[in-house]
Amino acid sequence: MPGGRLTQQERQQIALGVADGLAYAEIARRLDRPTSTITREVMRNGGPGAYRADLAHRATEARAHRRSKAVPRGPEAPPQAHGRDAGAVQAYEEVFTTVMMASGMPRMTARVMACLTLTDSGSLTAAGLVRHLQVSPASVSKSITFLEEQGLVRRERDEGRRERYVVDDDIWYQSMMASARSTARIVDTARQGVAVLGPGTPAGTRMENIARFLDFVSESIARAAEQAREILHTKPGTPPAGDPG
Repeated sequence: MPGGRLTQQERQQIALGVADGLAYAEIARRLDRPTSTITREVMRNGGPGAYRADLAHRATEARAHRRSKAVPRGPEAPPQAHGRDAGAVQAYEEVFTTVMMASGMPRMTARVMACLTLTDSGSLTAAGLVRHLQVSPASVSKSITFLEEQGLVRRERDEGRRERYVVDDDIWYQSMMASARSTARIVDTARQGVAVLGPGTPAGTRMENIARFLDFVSESIARAAEQAREILHTKPGTPPAGDPG
């Protein structure tokens, strides 16, 4: 983290900024910190609706204390593939996790999602996730169940008959299509409301406008997802469609 750990005074400034409705980028600018630092700080300590400087500071001190008492994992992190910087990868994984949490995903689930997504293979066993995240098998199992229900992860067996959890190339397409279907259901419900409330009434007109807006949005999402689907299957070293290189 550039500039070291956040101080209690900085956390108080963050709390004031959040309470005033400032964007994370503006708070970061005032503190001369990266926006990702502010985003991660708020999201890991209750989110914008529950962030408190004193509680966040105590929680950070408690985490640092637990880490200092943990069994050392060795003098250095295992080497990364493709010459990657292990520290940079770890920091980016935290940022990715924070963004997933901001979209509504529970923290543990977001950590599992980030871990799977950032592996070259796109898959890990339960033991691999437990080892990487330093959490219980039950936590991993619960998160995988949630991700599977959302269509973001699938299970498969490897040659050793071990169960692996896979983030395949199509998950974002499937996620967009699921979002479009969910929005379409809201459209149907809104149009039912028009009939109940009466066409031409203020409430009925509001529901009709909602239905028309969301209908356009859901159709646009589905159409764009279909058109862009092949991008998700671009292989390493292959220029994206339309890229002259």
